[in-house]
Amino acid sequence: MALNNRRLGQSATVLISIGLFAASAYLAYGALTEAQNRRQLGELNMRILDRAERSVDFAFIALGELVEKGIVSCEAPALAELQRQVYQRGTLKDIRVINRDGSLACSAFVETLGFDARDMREAVKLPARNAAVSLFRIDQKEGVALGLAWQIDENTCLVAVVSTDALLFDMLPAELREGTQVTLRIGPDQTVASYAPETDAATAVSRPVGFSATSPRYPLASDLRVDLATLRHWNHDLGPAVLFLAGLLGLLFGVLSARLLTRPPDPVTLIDRALAARQFRPYLQPIFSLSTGAITGCEALARWVRPDGSVVPPAQFIPLAEASGRIAPLTWQIIVQTLAELRPLLRRDKSFRVGFNIVPEQFMTPGFAAALRSCVAEARVSPRQVLLELTERQAIRDLDAAAGVVATLREAGFKVAIDDAGTGHSGLSYLQKLGVNTIKIDKFFVDSVTKDAAARTVIEMLVRLAHELGMTTVAEGVETAQQIAALTVCGVDHGQGYVVAPPMPVTAFLTLMAERGAMHGLPEAKVA
Repeated sequence: MALNNRRLGQSATVLISIGLFAASAYLAYGALTEAQNRRQLGELNMRILDRAERSVDFAFIALGELVEKGIVSCEAPALAELQRQVYQRGTLKDIRVINRDGSLACSAFVETLGFDARDMREAVKLPARNAAVSLFRIDQKEGVALGLAWQIDENTCLVAVVSTDALLFDMLPAELREGTQVTLRIGPDQTVASYAPETDAATAVSRPVGFSATSPRYPLASDLRVDLATLRHWNHDLGPAVLFLAGLLGLLFGVLSARLLTRPPDPVTLIDRALAARQFRPYLQPIFSLSTGAITGCEALARWVRPDGSVVPPAQFIPLAEASGRIAPLTWQIIVQTLAELRPLLRRDKSFRVGFNIVPEQFMTPGFAAALRSCVAEARVSPRQVLLELTERQAIRDLDAAAGVVATLREAGFKVAIDDAGTGHSGLSYLQKLGVNTIKIDKFFVDSVTKDAAARTVIEMLVRLAHELGMTTVAEGVETAQQIAALTVCGVDHGQGYVVAPPMPVTAFLTLMAERGAMHGLPEAKVA
């Protein structure tokens, strides 16, 4: 009897412990998931506002170029330039010239006027980033659009019509679309874009949790409202698994022992397996002309794409690959894959250039130049379309020998750049002795160019030195239109950064280039 009672007590204790832990774990999981969901939705709302700001930035830049060129008339050449600006900026629907009384003088595309539901003279304009610029809502027969007005003088105003059709929907995760409302507005109450479920809004978002964000540069704001039940169920698929795992905590020591016996391989072994499986893929980020906005090239960046589709950030494997000697085979994989997949674009546009990061150790390896020539020849592309970017994480110990490699590569047609100029190990001796074609200005200085006179001074010095030595300049990490304007004043030739696009898979990049090519009447790139 006593033995039976002891067993019953032990069983009851185990059951009570399992129940208490399971309940606690489930409640904690729910609270953590909801907190994480709220944080992600706040960030999502900020990204929606950022996308809207970029669309307005492009409109602002387009009108700014027209104002700078003095194109504010309705003559045929001026209308052609208006149309060119619309084609060049994918987020613009139209550019219009407005008379003093608010009536329309002319339009880049007259056919778009048929969509307006009322005269623009009735619009309430809100001041934006300077006294000459304002935003206003354009009512259309099947929705609304966002207008950006630039008052040229007392008699003339330029208006850019910004498309808001696709600003919101594709930003929302699919599982949230049935219980979420998103609104983009100017001022307190002028909605210029919105998304709501097809069901009645009153029932779709019955207990809303709200997120709001306001632009510091424009009278823009975004509001996101999610039904509480939708919020709590989002990313909550693991709830049953949490309960199940909590019930198995009695097997903790066995699980720990099993994990010791099945410990995952060390990180270097994982990199070797990824190299063997060709899991390192090139992600391309555009390089563009600061003066025209045209994409003139790209930089190939390594990303580790696992079989499940997850992407390992470079900071988690590049330093280890360099330290373990795996960076060279990884780099060759990226070069071979990039040239193969970009071959149609490179063969069609002989001025397009693709850059690859090369560490000094690999650059100085005997036979590197010959191996690179062989690789490019096999890819059937021109060496002058390949730019090698010497990274700064390692110092070049023998500058004279490195200058010899640079000379050999340049004689073969290749271009060579110093990456992250102004930081790391680079100095004036690098630029003077190596004889490279390009210097890339580090993001550290670009981030401060609009607010720090010292950063501007450094950039101007680098630009003057580069131009005196016959080099071109590329600014890295360009994220805003203000930075583009400041860098242009400093004399920088090209830019690279999120203001145009983040690093993306090759197929996405080719699609971007095809769209750009179609805008300019060029042959479309074929996606490999």
